[in-house]
Amino acid sequence: MADLPNIESVVAPRLRRGARLFLFFSSAVLLTGAVSMLFADLLWRTGWSASRTVLLVLFIVLFLLTAIGCMHGVFGFFIRVFGTNRRITGLKPFKEQSLDGTSTAIIFPIYNEDSVRVLEGLRATYESLERTGQLAQFDFFILSDSTNPDRWVEEEARWSELVRDLDALGKIYYRRRLFNEERKSGNVRDFLNTWGKRYRYFICCDADSVMRGETLVDLVKLMEVHPTVGLIQTVPALVNAESLFGRIQQFANRLYAPVFISGLNYWALDFGNYWGHNAIIRTEPFMQFCDLPQLPGRKPFGGQILSHDFVEAALMLRENWQVWLAYDLEGSYEEAPQALIENAQRERRWCQGNLQHGLVLFAKGLRGVSRMHLILGIFGYVASPLWLAFLITFDWIYCMQKFTGLSAITVDSFNPYLKNWSGTEHAFLIFIICMVVIMLPKFLSLIDLARDWPRRKEFGGLLNATGGVIGETIFSTLHAPLLMLWHTRFVLTNIAGISVGWTTQKRSAAGTNWFYAAQRHWGHMLIGLVWGGFTWKLDPGLFWWFTPMLAGMVFSIPLSVLTSRRNLGARAKSLGLFLTPEEMGPPMEIVSLRSRMKIHELTANEAAPRRPHAGLAEAVLDPYVNAVHVMLLREKQLNPVYAEQFARLGAGSDAGRLLGEKILADGPDKLKPSERVAVMADQRVMVWLHQQAWLRPEEKLAPWWKAMIREFSQRE
Repeated sequence: MADLPNIESVVAPRLRRGARLFLFFSSAVLLTGAVSMLFADLLWRTGWSASRTVLLVLFIVLFLLTAIGCMHGVFGFFIRVFGTNRRITGLKPFKEQSLDGTSTAIIFPIYNEDSVRVLEGLRATYESLERTGQLAQFDFFILSDSTNPDRWVEEEARWSELVRDLDALGKIYYRRRLFNEERKSGNVRDFLNTWGKRYRYFICCDADSVMRGETLVDLVKLMEVHPTVGLIQTVPALVNAESLFGRIQQFANRLYAPVFISGLNYWALDFGNYWGHNAIIRTEPFMQFCDLPQLPGRKPFGGQILSHDFVEAALMLRENWQVWLAYDLEGSYEEAPQALIENAQRERRWCQGNLQHGLVLFAKGLRGVSRMHLILGIFGYVASPLWLAFLITFDWIYCMQKFTGLSAITVDSFNPYLKNWSGTEHAFLIFIICMVVIMLPKFLSLIDLARDWPRRKEFGGLLNATGGVIGETIFSTLHAPLLMLWHTRFVLTNIAGISVGWTTQKRSAAGTNWFYAAQRHWGHMLIGLVWGGFTWKLDPGLFWWFTPMLAGMVFSIPLSVLTSRRNLGARAKSLGLFLTPEEMGPPMEIVSLRSRMKIHELTANEAAPRRPHAGLAEAVLDPYVNAVHVMLLREKQLNPVYAEQFARLGAGSDAGRLLGEKILADGPDKLKPSERVAVMADQRVMVWLHQQAWLRPEEKLAPWWKAMIREFSQRE
């Protein structure tokens, strides 16, 4: 009998989780079943056919996905109204927990990013953490995978300046990998293999992440009081959007996410998910269990797993480590793309990664909830081609009925209440139900906002927030068909075996020009015009039903250009639309980041345009930059982990000196990118180049070097 309390403490949470899973998903299934019966009844009334069977199957799948999204809003709303202690911050008191004896690494993996933005985000996070008095328990790491030599040099120079400004020697580290194998997950793995054993936890940030010091401290305290938790994911708030598109996305994230994520936590609980950044991870189990496998087959489905985060959470759960969403912890921030096209480029990478999860689904030992996370992620992209197939099938059925002359109503409805309804009225009922299911979470988010007076003020008041929801809904209606076409193309190109490259995400609000938008959207516009003309010829009444979808396609070019503009974003802000808490009352971290980025922007506008390979020139000519660069190379060469990598590059060999001679005599343009990187990775060659560039007679130097030396001398 003495063992019963322990058994109950294990079984009871499992029963509660099982009951929550059953209640949540059965609600979505029951709703789907009821509406699908109505839809099947409508199809039956007009005469059954094979195409109607296809249409019904597509409707069931698509409506189920929509119903699951709706249930997230419904369950999340009731949790926020009535409260719950089934969340990581409510299970045990943690605020008084001491951090003594803990060690946490805060890592920033980057790849050819804007080093100014990365380092200023790190600065804001560092200073915020310093204000908590707990800085001694944390170290910061910039983990570079940059392949652009100019970016590489700029990262080193700005890191050195930041360390000097903050007096943070021994607290902020910089490391660039020689070979960026396995992308971001390989970058993190390389860090853990080298330094991981020094740290009990690590917090993974993105290149645009900013985190409040109190939030970082709270995450470590939560891990300390919950020794069975392997990962805690925060919910980053979108900030610093300037374009109209960015501000709409930011507003939707801040208003809807609290309700949706509360609903997600309702059924996930300690079987949560990982989104790749702004999360704290227990180092030892992650190193032991989360090594990613190579998927069988060729790319894009086989090979390296691109969307590593979902899989790493699943592997953690498989080994009985808990994964939680700390959805009620504020102070976690990130930025997002500022235009439709840049957003679609990011979606392209995510699409391939999520489709790869179709193979991961069959991995042995995964939890059922983990498989559910993976399935929902896959259908986030597969839903688009299914939606397109639904619309095409519907047009086919309508076209066949139109040209065969069959009656619109052939039999009575199964439902006695609908027997006297026309087919149009029956279809309109289903349409209204679908719209309610789609719009209900947004409506509940507004009610949730109306309940909270301080939070209402953070969105500019309930009236402004309502106007923002209306504007966001109109934009989403126009944006949705473009996402449908983009996602469909992404899925089909992946099936065709075309893999996505690894490119730097564009986050600036520079704006989309008309020519670039026309290049990217002409296909969307053409599809909209052809589809619209066909629908009008088929039935003008049907055309008006399709108008919202067709409008998004036909006007895709101006929609893409205008929503990317800063001035329209500023205009919306002046009207009180799409306001967020971080705008109405910005936290100190965001204020610091914005002010310093403004200074950098003004300085960049006043500076002359940089020449090609200017970073390489600075690393060779500038004594300070050269010293920092060589020092970091020497430090890396002392580490046996990197000895093999240096050997692969030929560092220290005669080949490096030959490349150095070539770059001096002919200029950097005559070398391949890989050769320029090899030169910069050889510390002996870099020391020699610095000496030779200043000592050699001008006639023995390439014209490019002469120009760079004159420019550098004038600057000095």
